[in-house]
Amino acid sequence: MTAPAHRRAVVTGGAGFLGSYLCERLLERGTEVICMDNFLTGSPDNVAHLLGRPAFRIVECDLTEFVHVSGDVDLVLHFASAASPVDYLRHPIETLKVGSLGTLHALGLAKEKGARFVLASTSEVYGDPLEHPQREDYWGNVNPVGPRSVYDEAKRFAESLTTAYRNSREADTAIVRIFNTYGPRMRPHDGRAIPTFIRQALSGEPITVAGDGGQTRSICYVTDTVEGILALADSDFTGPVNIGNPAELSMLELARTIRDLTGSSSPIEFVERPADDPAVRRPDTSLAAERLGWRPRVDVVDGLRRTIAWFHDKLREPAPLARR
Repeated sequence: MTAPAHRRAVVTGGAGFLGSYLCERLLERGTEVICMDNFLTGSPDNVAHLLGRPAFRIVECDLTEFVHVSGDVDLVLHFASAASPVDYLRHPIETLKVGSLGTLHALGLAKEKGARFVLASTSEVYGDPLEHPQREDYWGNVNPVGPRSVYDEAKRFAESLTTAYRNSREADTAIVRIFNTYGPRMRPHDGRAIPTFIRQALSGEPITVAGDGGQTRSICYVTDTVEGILALADSDFTGPVNIGNPAELSMLELARTIRDLTGSSSPIEFVERPADDPAVRRPDTSLAAERLGWRPRVDVVDGLRRTIAWFHDKLREPAPLARR
């Protein structure tokens, strides 16, 4: 095995959907991994298969409190945050705190260790965009007092804080703006469109599409997203850089595709559209291709098939016994 690009990494939010794949991929590359999570929205189940590896350690902690790691660290991936509307609307203060105090503490750790720091930002910093597709130099159209602001503004503040650490404290930082990512290990009830549509289709329930279903998203399979993030981590590029799949489709198209792929006869039911729900979303990924040599490789239908297969098995598992 060739020497890893990074010898020892901290992944905050490492037991979350995306964080768990980062932990797994780093271990495959020969990197020692410290996974930090408070399990507010992440789950130990996501990294249970990694627990026997000597290079992997999981630490339950709240990043909004002071955090310390002994020994050398040369990479900090800051992925701690609620990411689905269901979660951040249920935990608004926690979402704002991890985006502000949590980012501050993660940056402090990276600065102390002389480590490269990568912030997981989001396409939500573009809000309901007035430019399409979205380039990194677009400043966004965000409602700072709307229901989604607890997530959008937490990430925008985190970007500002990360930039301040780079400019005023010479920290080695980078910002990745992640567009809608999907794949196995998503929670069936996390409220995002893909797990919701798949769960409903497999259960024979109506597939609930918000509004008229004309709003668009660009969905990227999780392994592609992870490779883009690590390409940024391995580079000296500061970003921000979009990582996502430019293949754009409407929510109605997505619902119909999932229904067809599952062989379901579920009807499509239109429900009220959430406040400030973006009308369009598609990344311009030319910067990622130019600076990182990255582009998505997994076809949308292929990725959905893989995800559906995982959900099919997951939903057949017996429910865990209730704790007494």
